[in-house]
Amino acid sequence: MAALTLWWMLHAWRTPETLAGTSFGAADGVCGLGFSLLVPARHEQEVLEHTVKRLLQSSHTDYEILVIVGHDDPLTAQVAARMAEHAPGRVRVICDTHRVKNKPKALNTALPYCRGEVVGVFDAEDQVHPELLRHVDHAFRASGAAVVQGGVQLINFHSSWYSLRNCLEYFFWFRSRLHLHANAGFIPLGGNTVFVRTEVLREAGGWDQNCLAEDCDLGVRLSSGGAKVVVAYDSSMVTREETPDTLYSLLKQRTRWNQGFLQVYRKKDWQQLPSLRQRLLARWTLTTPFLQAFSGVVTPIDLLLALTVKLPVSVALFSFVPAVPALATFAFEAVALHDFGLQYGLRVRPVHYVKLIVGGPLYQVVLAGAALRAVWREHRGNNAWELTRHVGAHLG
Repeated sequence: MAALTLWWMLHAWRTPETLAGTSFGAADGVCGLGFSLLVPARHEQEVLEHTVKRLLQSSHTDYEILVIVGHDDPLTAQVAARMAEHAPGRVRVICDTHRVKNKPKALNTALPYCRGEVVGVFDAEDQVHPELLRHVDHAFRASGAAVVQGGVQLINFHSSWYSLRNCLEYFFWFRSRLHLHANAGFIPLGGNTVFVRTEVLREAGGWDQNCLAEDCDLGVRLSSGGAKVVVAYDSSMVTREETPDTLYSLLKQRTRWNQGFLQVYRKKDWQQLPSLRQRLLARWTLTTPFLQAFSGVVTPIDLLLALTVKLPVSVALFSFVPAVPALATFAFEAVALHDFGLQYGLRVRPVHYVKLIVGGPLYQVVLAGAALRAVWREHRGNNAWELTRHVGAHLG
């Protein structure tokens, strides 16, 4: 697992040409497409106004913002209504009346009201760059793609020891690995800063409202059907977000994602991929929660064996071979943390490198615990949506 993860996380840095190809091309200044930007918000009155105001600063001339709020969430609805009054004709409020609510249900509620040729999705806490839509517009027209996935970056690496590793995860995922998936023709899309041609999205039936990873599911269905997906990352235009505010929130978030991946795997849309290589990549990606859960089970057994079982010296030496890619991963993460600080103008201090290394094993325990919890929930048929709380820690 460490060896494959290391290979994929470094995809963007293999050659200078590969790295250069991961960015947006220079925008031509033409606003050729109309955008419908969906912002589902659930008990997020603290951060919603800032997000909508940022979207209203866009330099693109043809876009609308559809804020989706629940009928049972008056505080968030008040903020959404205030923003609609502030920008009439640009901001509209869509009411989600589902009894049991989740993000894909909210998105599907708004889909019939979209007027633009392209539907974009943002979360209620997102900090969006004003030039992003112009570059996405150009990417659609230059490539003929059905989907454009932009970059997302958690930014508050200083908030806690796990926030540091969480930010680096996003850095590798959007900076590198998603480009590998797009090049391979199989991609689990991100949950926001993703743009889909409205016609393609409606033909696909929108989002699966019963899936806990509706973003991954949509990407798998579209790429399995042959849709062209373009991924572009530019550190100056990424959408900035915050990490979960508590360790338990992180555990619940990862549980939802892992369980969603298992649901997508079970649906078997990935089996329609034309090549064996694509199907193997899909199988590995979507079953990663099983592998992480397995590692969570065997890790205490490994520790027990290391302390109690006597082995021949040759076998004991060979047992350390898996440490090589794991240690190499730590080394590249340290380099990436330095690069992360440079790209985002953040001061990375020596203590952050210490937290990165020391927190690595603990973070893997959290991920393994979330995977075990996801497998258990899926086994019991518990598909309840666990909302991640946002406090705006990234806005400073």
